[in-house]
Formats: sequence, structure tokens, C-alpha cells
Amino acid sequence: MHVLVISQYFWPENFRINDLVADLVQKGHQVTVLTGKPNYPEGRVFEAYRRAPADFASYAGACVVRVPMLARGRGAVRLVLNYFSFALSASLWGAWRLRKQRVDAILVHEPSPVTVGIPGAVLRWCKRAPMAFWVLDLWPETLKAVGIVRSDWGLWLVGQMVRWIYRRCDLILAQSKSFIPQIRRYAGDSARIAYFPSWAESLFAGNAAPRPAEELASAPGSFTVLFAGNMGEAQDFPGILAAAEYLKDSQPHIRWVVLGDGRVKPWVEEAIAARKLASCVQLLGRFPVERMPSFFQGADALLVSLKKEPIFAMTIPGKLQSYLAAGRPIVAMLDGEGADLLDTHRAGLTCSAGDARGLADAVLRLSMLADASRAEMGRRGMALYEQEFERSMLLRRLEAWLLRMAEPAPRGASRRP
Repeated sequence: MHVLVISQYFWPENFRINDLVADLVQKGHQVTVLTGKPNYPEGRVFEAYRRAPADFASYAGACVVRVPMLARGRGAVRLVLNYFSFALSASLWGAWRLRKQRVDAILVHEPSPVTVGIPGAVLRWCKRAPMAFWVLDLWPETLKAVGIVRSDWGLWLVGQMVRWIYRRCDLILAQSKSFIPQIRRYAGDSARIAYFPSWAESLFAGNAAPRPAEELASAPGSFTVLFAGNMGEAQDFPGILAAAEYLKDSQPHIRWVVLGDGRVKPWVEEAIAARKLASCVQLLGRFPVERMPSFFQGADALLVSLKKEPIFAMTIPGKLQSYLAAGRPIVAMLDGEGADLLDTHRAGLTCSAGDARGLADAVLRLSMLADASRAEMGRRGMALYEQEFERSMLLRRLEAWLLRMAEPAPRGASRRP
């Protein structure tokens, strides 16, 4: 089977689509990836790619076709131009580059933006191949929640684009069960929609615990809360810093460590200075994903948070699977499906999204538990991961869907799995 994967983000950018592509190749399938020039999250094209673009033309045995696009830069206008420049370039230049290739199935990866579905629909028509669309972020709901689009007219227009894309899909994959009713609003009752969550990168699961990262070295008796991932509007850093401020004087042994980068990092740096939080909040920057297990091992608790918005209550944060697989206790400031999973399986402590005081209380309670109690939370998290999010189980399920889609349909019958 020849699978065409369309993703605005791909290696050396760090997304699970990289792992998915490598797995399909390992299973013996031919894979071509249509993507852009790597520039996430810094907003500028990676220096290594600029020096030697030919070094990034293949990945794990897959052919990588890159099209021109405007880098993300900074600011909302530049971001919108980034989204649409990839959609246009992949639809035109990408279709031309792939004109001689026969494709059996198309998989579109959509963490955001949904505009990646435009070249997916174009290539579906050009190649007469069925398309699966993996929805990791709901538009237009997310645009409204983070304030990128505020007008009703603008949201309606984005909704019409989403409807156009969804109704050209043969299979829509939803990252959470709560996504399915929202997707159906735009896709229609006849759409084939399946639950397909993310998984943890293989380096988090099934390996012996690594040595804790040296960068996390701390004084005896300290308690480290670690946040790893994108620093964006959705992650509610105002709430995280407010929680840190509540505890900084009465509980100086508690420190908050942030790994990552993103659009709100400059604001976070300014807020730390203004609130005099430098003694308890550390920004360590970005590290390769290969280093994450050692950082997780060195933390006492792993932090996940999302803003208080209906759309985020439907979301299972992408980092949650990696946190669970790492076997560390989790502290969460979020609502909905993600919080329900942690509460039901007792894999950590939760509070409502936007509740900075609740987060501070949860961190304090976690710090007061015995080491054995926190370790048991971590073990329950690992059991939840194996039950719901184990990598090989999910990837086998996806391969089966793609193979069934790629089968020639009887005349007059649907090709949908």
C-alpha cells in the first residue's frame, strides 16, 4: 500500500506523525509525506534545514516532499499567512510534484490548522484515493476560545470551510470521544467517524527508568512540578503562575519547571520578573524529545493544563499520554475528558480549569503524600496508558483502517471502512 501523508508539520519538528510514518514504513508500506519547511515552534526555518535541505528529503524510509511556505514568525497575521501559504502551496506545487505517483490512501494530520485539509481534498480528487483525516484540534471552536477569531461572521466562514473539508473525507479520526458530536455537526450524519487518540512516543514506554536529568538537580527536600510542551494561549500560563504565586512564600520548597517554547513565552518571562517568581519558576527552554524521559524521571509531578473553555473540556491534551507512560503522578488543571480519565483511574490530582487556587492546593497535597503513594499513582497511570493509549495497539488499528480504505470498492459501493 502506498500512503500519502499530508501534514503541515513533520520531522525535524516534533510531532507524533513522525512516529506514525516510521511505523507504516516498518510494516512494509510505501509512504510519501507532503509537508512544509520546518519552522515550528520558533517561527523561523530551522538553520540545519537552510544549510542542507537535501538532508531532510527522507525519514525512516519515507520520501519527504517539502513545499514552499511562509514561516510562522510572530503575531496572529503572520500565523494566518503561514496556514494559508502551506494550504495553497501544497495544493498546487505539491500536486504537481506528486503528479506521477499512484496513491492508495491519503492520511491528513491536523493538530491545527484545519486548512491542511484543503490540499488533502485536492489530492484526494487528483489521485482518486480515499482520505482519512485525523482531527486533533476542533475548528472553529479553538479559534474562538483563544481569541484569534472573534466575529460571528468570521467564525461562520471558518465553519463553512470545515464543513467543506469534512464532507470530502472517507474517514474522520477524532482524538477524543467528546470530539465526535462536534465533528458530526459539520460532517453530517452519514460521515464515518472513529475514535483514535494519540499515544506516547515509544521512548517513554517499556524502557528502564533513565537517570534524572542533571538540569533538574535541586536541594534535598524540594518538590518539582514539571510542565513540558507548547507554551501557548490554550495552556493557561496566567493560571499556572498564579498558583506558583500562592505557594512561593509559604512553600518555598515547591518549584515549577517549564520545558518548551511557544507564542506566550515572552509574556511568561515578563510575568515571572514582575511577580518576583524567579526563585520558584524556572524556564529551561526546549530540549530534544529523546531527553524528555530523563526530565520526567527527575520530576515529582507532571503538570497539564488547559484554559476554561468548552472546546478544551472535550480535548485530551497531547502530553497526557506521554505523562501516563512515564509512570509519574500527574497534577491537572483542566475540565472534561482528560480530567475524568485521571480521576477515574486515580492517576493524579485534578482541579477545574482556570482554578489557580485549586491547582496550588492540589500541588501542595501531592507534595505532602508519601513517596509510595505518589509511586502508586504513577503505576495506575501506566496501567491506564496500556489500556487506552498503547502505541502498537493504536497503530495496528490505523493500519487496518487504511488497508480497508485502499481496497478497490465494488462498482457503486462506498470505499469507506
